[in-house]
Amino acid sequence: MKFKFEDLIIWQKGMDLGEDMNVLSRTFPKDELYNLSSQLKRAADSIALNISEGSILQSGPEYRKFLGYSIRSTAEVVTCLHKAKRRNYLTEEVFLKYYKDCFDIMNNDDSIQK
Repeated sequence: MKFKFEDLIIWQKGMDLGEDMNVLSRTFPKDELYNLSSQLKRAADSIALNISEGSILQSGPEYRKFLGYSIRSTAEVVTCLHKAKRRNYLTEEVFLKYYKDCFDIMNNDDSIQK
């Protein structure tokens, strides 16, 4: 038994990104704990949270509204990654890996199932 959103690739990728950003944020300086680290984790977690919320008992337009929230959260993660790179908290290689992950989430066909 499982919820239908658990089969959505976009939800699975959002879940993975949330965990990755949680680990990444732990490498930031301690003075970022309540700033960039917190913002990055909350934005990343919001991706999968909005997808799951929008997929349960929602109409098509309502579901698309929640996907829009998820896309906005993904853009927020990208901006946090840019901030982290500018502050030298991550390498170009790490930045590009997560940037690509975000791009893939934003350009995923949410109806594709794994």
